[in-house]
Amino acid sequence: MAIVSNTVNYMDGDTVLEAFFAYDNAIEGRRPAVLINHAWGGRDEFVGNKAVKLAELGYVGFALDMYGKGVLGSGPEENAKLMQPFVDDRAKLQRRIGAALSAAKLLPWVDDKKIAAIGFCFGGLCVLDLARTGADLKGVVSFHGLLNAPGNTEDKPIRAKILALHGHDDPMVPPEQVLAFEREMTKAGADWQVHVYGHTMHAFTNPVVNNPDFGTVYQADADRRSWIAMKQFLEEIFE
Repeated sequence: MAIVSNTVNYMDGDTVLEAFFAYDNAIEGRRPAVLINHAWGGRDEFVGNKAVKLAELGYVGFALDMYGKGVLGSGPEENAKLMQPFVDDRAKLQRRIGAALSAAKLLPWVDDKKIAAIGFCFGGLCVLDLARTGADLKGVVSFHGLLNAPGNTEDKPIRAKILALHGHDDPMVPPEQVLAFEREMTKAGADWQVHVYGHTMHAFTNPVVNNPDFGTVYQADADRRSWIAMKQFLEEIFE
């Protein structure tokens, strides 16, 4: 095994974006790819590490960029300012992540018929919206993602299989939003799953964001269990 990583620029309109990707060059030929959507702070080391871990599993890990090349938030206030335009304009969000999907398909190591997407927090919302647009994906996985519907995809069938990994005590996604999401997925004809982890708050996969007053607490068991669930899901959809 020899993991190779690099960055690649791509465009959404006039905006230059920069993805980080990783793959195992000991594997011959094309292989499935997994897009990784960052949380509200931008494409950081956290999602870069996930791209490497996915490369070690035999995939191309593609950590996409929602904000623009080199754009990173420095804290909650700036992160919120970066994220909010996409939360307010879900069509813009969907177009931006669609550009990442198109860019990933162009990589020579990628089997463009076998692509999935995972996302964390804000990134979970993004990958779910990509599925909601009817994009040609095998599946998407949301880790402690926001689940509220965008309001512009009601008539689109969802082709991707859906796995939402959620903390029951997440103050940003109360139980009624989870129930609404389940109803939305059922109405869209999606093959969906929701795994709910007890005694678990928002951002449970990230050890560096512990802030109980804000509702973000790392939970090692949920982190481990959710990664195992994702691995099993990817194995299933890429059969």
